[in-house]
Amino acid sequence: MLEERGHKFVRYADDCNIYVKSLRAAGRVMESCTKFLEGKLKLKVNRKKSTTGSPTKLKFLGFSLYRIGKRIGIRVHEKSLNRLKERLKALTSRKRSGTMEWILKEITRYLIGWLRTLVRGYYSIADMKKYLQETVEWLRRRIRQIFWKRWKRVRTRFENLIQLGTSKDKAWQWANTRKSYWHTANSWILTKTLTNPYLESLGFPNVAKRYEALHATR
Repeated sequence: MLEERGHKFVRYADDCNIYVKSLRAAGRVMESCTKFLEGKLKLKVNRKKSTTGSPTKLKFLGFSLYRIGKRIGIRVHEKSLNRLKERLKALTSRKRSGTMEWILKEITRYLIGWLRTLVRGYYSIADMKKYLQETVEWLRRRIRQIFWKRWKRVRTRFENLIQLGTSKDKAWQWANTRKSYWHTANSWILTKTLTNPYLESLGFPNVAKRYEALHATR
């Protein structure tokens, strides 16, 4: 029926997306398809799960579409990514216990496993480069936040900042700051001391590079 009417669609088992040019057309096609399924085929349409909307926002099998100029790309849907982010939030909570070495090992193990799924598994058709770059920056900030919280005392912060190359004046100024952990984690004082190469030397991987390396060997 869809082919006879010239509709563009994609189907997997009982999940089906039909692509039309406008919201009005979507409503019309939804109504006619529901009548066909329930009237001719005697099937029950789940109206709670059946909907119309933009293919850049709706989820289909864990994916959604996005537009870059005239090109259409495939990405992992936001709901699927939120599960990843919630897990990473738990792993990088500033309240958690354990050594930084152990925390970084846990993060790395989880990320590398997820990367393999991206490149060689279910999500391999999705374009994730930009999202990974943003996620890595966010993770670095959360890791810096853990360091800052653990350097709880003014004297500890002062000594660690000096050890990482900060002048005494700036180290003392920032050691006494009243700014929040999250705000300080994004300040120049920590990005210039707890640098990206320094975090890599402690075990936090450059995920974007690993993603590209895995792609190259796929």
